[in-house]
Amino acid sequence: MTPEYLLILNGPNLNALGRREPDIYGRKDFDSYLAELRQCYPQTKILYYQSNHEGALIDKLYEAESNPGCLGIVLNAGAYTHTSLALADAIRSIVLPVIEVHISNTAAREEIRQCSLIASACKGTITGLGLESYTLAVHYFLHLYLNKEQIHETN
Repeated sequence: MTPEYLLILNGPNLNALGRREPDIYGRKDFDSYLAELRQCYPQTKILYYQSNHEGALIDKLYEAESNPGCLGIVLNAGAYTHTSLALADAIRSIVLPVIEVHISNTAAREEIRQCSLIASACKGTITGLGLESYTLAVHYFLHLYLNKEQIHETN
C-alpha cells in the first residue's frame, strides 16, 4: 500500500510555541510553521496532533500504527522526552519508524534535558535546528519512501 501521510506529534507545551521562551524556541507559532511545511511538500499529506497529556500521545502512536497509510512519525515529546518510560515503551512496541525532534539543542541545555529516554527507541534524532528539525525529519521520511519505491521498481 502507498503511504498516505506523515504524522507530526507534539508533546506538552508545544502548543505555546511563539509565546513560550521565544529566546529558546523562537517566535513562530507551530500552526504558521506547519502551513509553510505543507506548502513545501504539497504532494505529502502531513497530519498534526499536539497534546499536553502523556496517554494521549501514546494513544496516537498506536492509532498511527493501526493505519496502514502512515509512513512514519515525527515526534517532539517535549519534557516527556526526559521522563516517560511509557512513551519509550510505546515507540518500541510499534513498527512505524519514529524520528525524535527538538527545536532546541537539548545537549546544551540543563542536565535533566540532556538525557532522552526515547532516543534509543527512535530511528533517529534531530535537535537544535529550530523548526527546521521537523523539516529535516519530513525530508528523511520522503527520501526513505522514494528510495524504497526505486528498489521495488528495479526488482
